[in-house]
Amino acid sequence: MNIAIVGAGSIGVATAHALAQVGHEVTVYERHGTVAEEASFGHAGWLGPSLLQPWSVPGLSTTERSPTLPGRQALPRPGSGNLAAQLRWLWQWRQAGRRLRKAGEPTATMAALETLTQRSQQFQQSLWRQWELDPEYVSGSLVLLGSEADHEQLKPALAALAEAGTRCEALDATQTRLREPALGEETALAGSLYFPQAGAANGRLATLMQRQAAQSAGARFETQRLVQRLQPGGAGRTARLQLQGEDTPRSHDAIVVCAGAEAANLLAPLSLRLPMIALRGYGISAPLREQGYAPRHAIVDWSEQMTLVRLGQRMRVVAGAELGSHGPMHEATLQRMYHRLNMVFPGSAVLTSGVQIWHGTRMCTADGLPLLGASGLPGIWLNLGHGSCGAAIAQGCASMLSDLMDNRTSFLDSALLDPRRFG
Repeated sequence: MNIAIVGAGSIGVATAHALAQVGHEVTVYERHGTVAEEASFGHAGWLGPSLLQPWSVPGLSTTERSPTLPGRQALPRPGSGNLAAQLRWLWQWRQAGRRLRKAGEPTATMAALETLTQRSQQFQQSLWRQWELDPEYVSGSLVLLGSEADHEQLKPALAALAEAGTRCEALDATQTRLREPALGEETALAGSLYFPQAGAANGRLATLMQRQAAQSAGARFETQRLVQRLQPGGAGRTARLQLQGEDTPRSHDAIVVCAGAEAANLLAPLSLRLPMIALRGYGISAPLREQGYAPRHAIVDWSEQMTLVRLGQRMRVVAGAELGSHGPMHEATLQRMYHRLNMVFPGSAVLTSGVQIWHGTRMCTADGLPLLGASGLPGIWLNLGHGSCGAAIAQGCASMLSDLMDNRTSFLDSALLDPRRFG
């Protein structure tokens, strides 16, 4: 098939690679001058269990506890945009979280997310070995637990990981500090969870490298190409897209929308309203001060819902959850990130110069799973809504979409990710 992909973030590039590898003629349209310029630019690059990435699954990335540990749920901060839509999504998110906690055991959502993560890691590592790529990979991931309540909160996720065969070592505070000797003395620590087969990487660099692999497989990339309109196929007509500055629409056998936050603008005119919302976060990247002060592994600070990782010669901390795709930076969140970095890994970064702040938008569904598969409109396919897990599940989602488009049996029940599942 002649397939168009709209969007060249980590999801779009992985999808282009997967489809080109099985023989499709693939053209990627990207409105920026290169790939990975938006949501894929400054994220944490977390390649550990997606269930333990902040704000990945409703009912986990919160301060609300199990029935035996009462508390109030911490929700994303309302922002600019449609307040009614934000409140509706928040209600759906909370309801999904309550169902998870009521069940008290792994859910189909958790199992599906971990399956996607494991499959993605297999593809990612195979790609890096084959092409001898080094996207500043950090081996091993560590989830810091500030209290026993954190461990209690994560029990359903840990049960899902155990069922999936994911290796995990529970460490006490002393063992954690031996594994991460640079941890600050003031950091409250009840223990940690160590995942030896997980890690993190420079997401933008990894996406740039995979673009080369996709091009070698035959994929074409057209940058600075703004897609203004989509036209579904049907009745003997192929699907078409309209590019800014061109009079004649371009025809393709299929169009895969991987455009993240911009997808709504393309799909709303087709009466296709997606059950996802923009969730903004922040990334602070600062020059490394001293290697001995930096973490050895990719770190999730669970009590603070932050991810900290050393990428090459930089320290990066990622946090924040604000609804809406636009709005000013929230200075209180940024200051909290600076403060926590200095507390958890004191002296690890130079914060007086060379600091880069990224304000990125992730599209999230209310159940934590992406929208992947046929849209219901002829010739239009979707690979959207990956939330904070995009880097961890991109390869698995791309492989699964390729299977669906070619009517092959895939490694996961597609109904769990069907874009029409919210009905």
